[in-house]
Formats: sequence, structure tokens, C-alpha cells
Amino acid sequence: MAVEKHTHVYKVVGDCEINADAYRARGRGLKPAVVWIHGGALIGGHRENIRPDQAELYLNSGFALISIDYRLAPETKLAAIIEDLVDAFAWVRKEGPQLVRADPRRIGVVGHSAGAYLTLTAGFRVNPRPQALVSFYGYGDIAAPWYSRPDPFYNQRPRVSKEQAFGSVGNKPISHDGGAGNRFLFYLYCRQRGLWPKEVAGLDPDRQPAAFDPLCPLRNVTKEYPPTMLLHGDLDTDVPYQQSVAMAEALGRTGVEHEFVTMRGRGHGFDGVGLQDREVANAFDRAIGFLKHHLAK
Repeated sequence: MAVEKHTHVYKVVGDCEINADAYRARGRGLKPAVVWIHGGALIGGHRENIRPDQAELYLNSGFALISIDYRLAPETKLAAIIEDLVDAFAWVRKEGPQLVRADPRRIGVVGHSAGAYLTLTAGFRVNPRPQALVSFYGYGDIAAPWYSRPDPFYNQRPRVSKEQAFGSVGNKPISHDGGAGNRFLFYLYCRQRGLWPKEVAGLDPDRQPAAFDPLCPLRNVTKEYPPTMLLHGDLDTDVPYQQSVAMAEALGRTGVEHEFVTMRGRGHGFDGVGLQDREVANAFDRAIGFLKHHLAK
């Protein structure tokens, strides 16, 4: 089925244009909107990483769909990346009704991995708050040992030197990695040495622990936090399953409506096998149902 998609610049910082792909909802009238946020450790990736079968699923389910870029680290630090997140939602609320028939009063967020981290961050940094969040293998604490200490899994790979790592990234802000896979070397370098918080946030979690308070969703769950669905594979070797467990516990303690879907025997990026996989399809059916329920008029 043909999909109507248009690319728009939602923000410009210096010479860096930051884009969003807007997929028009089918049918007439304003539709609930899904803002989709790509992963890539905040270091790589782009808005076009959304799988076509997933994009079509959201559209066929009656949602307007907006997939956003944001500036990437380490050229841009996390505080500014979150500024892009906030500005993207302001743009969606202003321009969405005309561009894609998106109802500015009914916005849900779906993100994967680092995009799920930004999804969870939208739950307390975006104002007005989205009506629902769906986090695929996301995380709520970026200062925890899994990110701030050398990672055993990634240290099984050949050691990446500092020269290799910084040679794979640049000096000027970018918001789209152009599909260049060599930026993964920088991520690998960070994980092998436990430097992700320092290189991406520009802060030291040991010396400046309080500076991470406004950057960690886990530390900002209140009764005003939006309804949230968490989906995570219990064999994830990139983002620990425990990250979603901790978020679910915080949501439960605070009384926030939430669902936690454990994908048994699945790893990071479990949806990459496609919707023809029955368990993955069932997980997406639950996510669609969750969004429909919370974005209903």
C-alpha cells in the first residue's frame, strides 16, 4: 500500500538542519499521532530507520506518524539533544494538524533503544506531556554501571583505540548519520571503557551525580508521568533487561498506569525479525492497543 510521506525541517541550528518525516494519516479528520524516535545510542541512526512494516502498521491502525531526527553525539551533547526533542514536539503540535491531520491533543511516543530513552525522557521534559509512551528495550538511568563502567559483553570484541573512535565521528553537529556504520566504533569505544555518560552527556557520573537528575527518566517518575508501556527482551546484551524492570517498579510505586511486556528468550532489537514473527506481532498488537486506548478521544 502506498504511503504518503513528506520530509520537513523542524529546526535549524547553525548549518545543521534537523528533519522530520511526516506520514499522513488515512481518512478524514484529525487523527491521534505517534511520534517515532530512532535508536543508535544517540550516536548514530536517523528517522528513516523505522521499519516499513511498522510504519504501515501505525498508519493502518489510524495514527498519523511523525519520525524525527535529532542532533547526534558526541558532536552535540545530551542537554542539546533533549532540546531538540522538546522542540520537535512543539513543532508537531503546531504543524501536525495541517501537515498530517495530527491531533495535537492526542500524541503518543514510540522509541527503540536510545529512542526509547528519549521517549521516556519526553514523559517529563516535554510540556504538555504526551498522552502515552511505548518504550522498546529502553532505559531510564544513563549514569548506572551498565553505561558508566566497562561492559563485559562489548569487551569480547577487538579493542577500539581512542584514535579509531574519534576518527569515526566529526566536529560539526549532525542530525543524520547518512547510514555510515563506522560511527559504531565510537559507541564500542565508549562501552568498552564505560565512557558513554562522559562522552555523550559531557558529565562525570562519579563526580557530578546530581547533574544526571534531569537526564534520567528513572529519577523523574511522578504521578503526572504519562501511561507507559515497556517492552524488553530478557536476553538483551546491549541494554540490560533490568533497566525496564526498574522503570516498571518506579511506575508501579508512583501509581502510573503501565504495562511491562517481557520478550522471553529475546535480545536487543527483537523486532528486527519483522512482524511475520508471531511473538513480535503479538507484542506490536499490544502496543497498538495501548496507544489506541490512551489516545482515544
